[in-house]
Amino acid sequence: MATDMEFFVDPHRCIGCHACEHACAECETHKGHSMIHIEYVERSTSVQTVPVVCMHCHSPTCADVCPADAIKRSADGRVMTARKPRCIACSNCVLACPFGVPKMMAEFDLMMKCDMCYDRTSTGRKPMCATVCPSGALTYAPRAEVEAMRKRSQPTNAFKFGGQTVTTKVNMMVPRDRAAGHLDVTAAMHDHPAAGLIALTVLADDPT
Repeated sequence: MATDMEFFVDPHRCIGCHACEHACAECETHKGHSMIHIEYVERSTSVQTVPVVCMHCHSPTCADVCPADAIKRSADGRVMTARKPRCIACSNCVLACPFGVPKMMAEFDLMMKCDMCYDRTSTGRKPMCATVCPSGALTYAPRAEVEAMRKRSQPTNAFKFGGQTVTTKVNMMVPRDRAAGHLDVTAAMHDHPAAGLIALTVLADDPT
């Protein structure tokens, strides 16, 4: 199994086709439910969409707040969906996740989320969503290959939420002509779209 494979999200390439959602729902471990969803940036003024997947945080808040120790992190850094025998359906993880990813599935009394198709990627196959994405908004490939294909973008895995920086296993593609220290996620929360777009500020790390 290749060990240099990484997951990349390029929101600028999302065309809102929802192919990823349908493919995810077909994954054998998801019980017919999609663990990825498409969000509209500002539905009233723009058709711009972005795919939302689990970012697989290096220090997962969802696991930290779980009182039943139901959420585990694999040796290679994937944050797994809650374990059915342990999950008590308290929704702590749903409220705590800074990216809004975990879903409480009431019909199963279980939190379910993207696990980067662990059943597939652990055997050398690509995640379902990255397999069907027609525009390259979701890519599972070696970093060198992605950087060679995307000459105008570069990956970052650091996200700023107020005073907290969250680093992740999943990478977000950002413009290459800016220093990609981290993305300020909360900076644009109350902004209105300009020409149908909302821009996230790319911040350089403080050299001091």
